[in-house]
Amino acid sequence: MGQYKKAVQFSRTGEPSEVVEVIDMETSSIKPGMILIDIEAAAINPSHLLTLSGGYGVQPDLPAIPGAEGIGIVKEIGEGVSNVKVGERVMIPPYTGTWRQEAVVKAQNIFLKFPSEGNPIQMAMIMANPPTAWLLLRSVIKLDVGDWIIQNASNSAVGQYVMQLANIYGLKTVNIVRRKGFDELVSDSKGNICLIDGPDLKERVVEATKGSPIKLGIDAVAGDATQRLADCLEENGTIANYGLLSGEPCSLSPNDIIFRNISLTGVWLTMWLRGRGSTQEQRQSVYEELREYIIDGRMHAQVEATYNLDQIKDAVKHAMKKRNGKIVLLPNN
Repeated sequence: MGQYKKAVQFSRTGEPSEVVEVIDMETSSIKPGMILIDIEAAAINPSHLLTLSGGYGVQPDLPAIPGAEGIGIVKEIGEGVSNVKVGERVMIPPYTGTWRQEAVVKAQNIFLKFPSEGNPIQMAMIMANPPTAWLLLRSVIKLDVGDWIIQNASNSAVGQYVMQLANIYGLKTVNIVRRKGFDELVSDSKGNICLIDGPDLKERVVEATKGSPIKLGIDAVAGDATQRLADCLEENGTIANYGLLSGEPCSLSPNDIIFRNISLTGVWLTMWLRGRGSTQEQRQSVYEELREYIIDGRMHAQVEATYNLDQIKDAVKHAMKKRNGKIVLLPNN
């Protein structure tokens, strides 16, 4: 008989805070090639909430454990494991189901380690948002040092990472938010300009950038916000959409598509992780680059609150509200 540990489970989709429940899950015996990880921290991301509601692009078979990323300490290794050791801190393999105290995974799927010192909460958020920011800046169009980009939802975790990465890469950012109060966050994230979205956005962007051409718009909101980004782009510009916070389809005028050659493309981390446009070696290289920025503090996301597993319903409710930072689970607290 193994030990019983707490885990969050959902057996149906619906209102996220209503479908999650805490269960006692028996840890399976550690078979050859497997390892047991104590999970230190796991974030609650918008994609997780979409999964709980049944609206994400890939849905698991139910019942399932939510959570796609996290950080943990190797507690036990199975026979034949040589690439990791007990006591090492590792990134949990993507889409393991991390809202639990312990996880058993294949050792061969561990490809990123972290030092034992440092903040596990920041490390726990490396799997999804930082590489999404990297893809938005590195895989959509070629950007040169000094180029301007514009993004909305800039106060989100991805938005913060975009600003920080852009600063590292020598790019300049116009950062759009939907309400007051984010100037300090944008400044702390090394963003250049912070503006509140609105119908006159184009005029204010032109004034703030002194008419500098903008090649790339990064869209997490969709709806009419997509069009407002397009208004700010130069001819032949590109909008990269990675979210739909408005819940509405992207709006883009045929005049922009036809006469100004504005293009709209999608960026989805899941497909990149599954090999669309990438190899395992390339993905590892990206994660190793991002890991160094997180370790040295050049990349970080603001955290508003942490919860333990027994507080999961409150944690999910909090994650669904307007926030100024991430909600993170500490399963073993």
